[in-house]
Amino acid sequence: MKILAIDGNSILNRAFYGVKPLSNKKGVYTNAIFGFMNICMKNMATIKPDCTAVAFDLPGPTFRHKANADYKANRKGMPDELAQQLPLVKELLKTLGFCVLECEGFEADDILGTISRIFSQSGNECAVLSGDRDNLQLIDDKVTVYLAGTKETKVYDEAKFVDDYGFAPTNLIDLKALMGDSSDNIKGVAGVGEKTASALIKEHTTIENLYDNLENAKVTPSVKLKLENGKQSAFESKWLATISKQAPISEDLSFYAQKKRDEKAAAKLLTELEMFKLMEKLDISPDFSADLSDSTAEIIAIKKIEAPTLKSVKNDIEKLDFAQKFSLRQTENSFYICQNNTIFDIDDEKIITEVLQKCENACVFGAKKLYRYAFEHGFEAQNVYLDAEICAYLLKSAPVNSGVPELCAEFSCNYFEQEHGTFADVYAVLGLCECLLKKISECSMEKLLFEIEQPLTKVLASMEHIGISVNKQGVEDFGQMLKSRIAQIEQEVYEIAGEKFNIASPKQLGEILFDKLDLPYGKKTKTGYSTNAEVLEKLANRHPIVPLVLEYRQLTKLNSTYVDGLLKTVCEDGRIHTNFKQTETRTGRISSTEPNMQNIPVRTELGRQMRKFFESADDRLLLDADYSQIELRLLAHICGDENMKKAFIDGADIHKATAAQVFDMPLMMVTKEMRSAAKAVNFGIIYGIGAFSLAKDIGVSVSQADKYIKDYLENYPKIKQYMDNTVENATANGYITTMFGRRRYISEIAATNKNIQAFGKRAAMNAPIQGSAADIIKIAMVNIYNRLKEEKLDAKIVLQVHDELIIESSVEHSERAAAVLSEEMCRAADLSVPLVADVNMGKTWFEAKD
Repeated sequence: MKILAIDGNSILNRAFYGVKPLSNKKGVYTNAIFGFMNICMKNMATIKPDCTAVAFDLPGPTFRHKANADYKANRKGMPDELAQQLPLVKELLKTLGFCVLECEGFEADDILGTISRIFSQSGNECAVLSGDRDNLQLIDDKVTVYLAGTKETKVYDEAKFVDDYGFAPTNLIDLKALMGDSSDNIKGVAGVGEKTASALIKEHTTIENLYDNLENAKVTPSVKLKLENGKQSAFESKWLATISKQAPISEDLSFYAQKKRDEKAAAKLLTELEMFKLMEKLDISPDFSADLSDSTAEIIAIKKIEAPTLKSVKNDIEKLDFAQKFSLRQTENSFYICQNNTIFDIDDEKIITEVLQKCENACVFGAKKLYRYAFEHGFEAQNVYLDAEICAYLLKSAPVNSGVPELCAEFSCNYFEQEHGTFADVYAVLGLCECLLKKISECSMEKLLFEIEQPLTKVLASMEHIGISVNKQGVEDFGQMLKSRIAQIEQEVYEIAGEKFNIASPKQLGEILFDKLDLPYGKKTKTGYSTNAEVLEKLANRHPIVPLVLEYRQLTKLNSTYVDGLLKTVCEDGRIHTNFKQTETRTGRISSTEPNMQNIPVRTELGRQMRKFFESADDRLLLDADYSQIELRLLAHICGDENMKKAFIDGADIHKATAAQVFDMPLMMVTKEMRSAAKAVNFGIIYGIGAFSLAKDIGVSVSQADKYIKDYLENYPKIKQYMDNTVENATANGYITTMFGRRRYISEIAATNKNIQAFGKRAAMNAPIQGSAADIIKIAMVNIYNRLKEEKLDAKIVLQVHDELIIESSVEHSERAAAVLSEEMCRAADLSVPLVADVNMGKTWFEAKD
């Protein structure tokens, strides 16, 4: 029999700080629960235990606190966001049949120690899962410790421990007795660090043996004096560091046996917490009777009646009334329609075409797929009435990764899986859409839904269908050039280092840079030296090997991510058909995958070369338009600062104008360095940049950067007022809105953790700007799509990247298409400063961009 004993507080704490804040609509935080269950389930799959017990601390004092008032006296209290999740995770574990243990006067570690003794002594196995190295002392021939880290879990048995530490696991308490433990406020012996303590335990095994032989111990006089003076503290520290194996818990192995899951209780809890992904992993269906909404919310759904009648639409198409609302669902092989409690199963292509050309009253989940089907079959579908996926995205202001069942549970709509089986989705969509539309109306987002987001869905479907042509041979040749240069760099690095090593390995690279070459800034972590970009950039002028390593990293990423990655996505027609995602980001921005076009590198010359391989078809051109400084223009408009507005209205160089204001000098005397500093502040201020980050960006002292920011805000006082008001409103309401009514919920701003709260404030400052910019380009895309169609131009939108749009046009219609592109982008929003988007043409994206 094998038991998995989990250190509940340790794993929950690690999960809380390792997963970004998540909460349900009521504001109940769930990130720690989500991370905790993921860590546990991942390790359970590896360990395959017969039963599981989870130990938690109780809030009262333990026997250690009573004996030593200083024990853990430096510990901060649990953040409120974590504290509210603690009882929820315990409740969840109990519903899943796990044994949850707490003991008054004892710590969770003592419970784990007692479990390990009970199982080990009876000849059974025990796996301990914890994030705390203190539990390594429990290892024996039957007890293994799984130490959960930020990225991976390290498995410690006796051999692994001895290999890492050089002594037996039980002597970890002797190490702690000498070196102490600041996290638990265990003092140890003053002046004795880990290195000295480790050497002493390797030689003497225990502190008892050390002190019995102190006169003959091979130590310096100063260390001997420290040990003599710290003897009492050493023995007190050992007692504090020793995990008790006598906690008052059951000694009966059957007590820990896995109990039957209470699926109903688990479903109710997880549905209320809106943790649908976790439910999927646990194979638990949502509880559609769970109380998700507040007392005033009205549940709008199709009322539960007898199971719907399934009919073949071939014989009953006349019974479908296109003037009435109906729900429509596309599956892999057919379409289903539900109207008046009748399900129509459509698999005839002609009838599907007829339906899609008359679907203005259709309620669907995922309209883009319907539009894409129509384009692929040579026609354009009618705009649907309502898309539940888009509605949910607007209401959640978060990625929609769930389907109809989960949304029905989340928004309190009925879903009858048992009664309706395969047809449950199409049967529920109409009620779900009615419910979501009511909430959209309550949030004043109808215009955003009907005039921007839903029309955009068809535009994206068109763009995916058309795709953009790629010069595959050019990409392959570019990749070969990169590989050749990478191989050359490798040889140069090996010659300088005097040996071959894995340049991509941070551990091996760190050893070369800081041990062998003795370069500065070497900061050792548990896994080796840090060799991140920040460290290497500091060293770039210190040694010739460093610029080569930086170039190596740049080129290998360019090759693996953008060359190899791009080649995998080129279709038989020679074009890539990226998947544009409309419900993925919290900002409202469009994202893309397969490939991710938003990440095509443009900051380096080599990265920009990638644009040469995106080209127009024969006898066609690419037209490119990019908004000029749209976020700064939006900042000027929203905050209403006259100085900033005047610079844009006059067509001035905004960064130079800002420098003149901040440095209080005539425009003609602004230096290149001053303009660069002003540019960094201009863009940084939108994201709530601080003095430390600005100093690093522009290479000045923190005090100088702080002065730049203060002078900037003094010269643009309405920007400071805008930022303060936005943070205040977000704190009061829990969300911000864009110019077009899009909401972004920012739960982080109410966090007690200062770092999380600071992130929330920065997000609140930036979200109205970035969200409005996202809305504006979406408006432009919809209007351009409609204008090109109305004017019967042989031109189509093929790509959107951030604030940039690309059209592929015939040469004959290129001038008119360029005019449409410019006009619609420039008048997508009525601002108090001009919106500017210049259009360029070329055979390739590179030519059209530059």
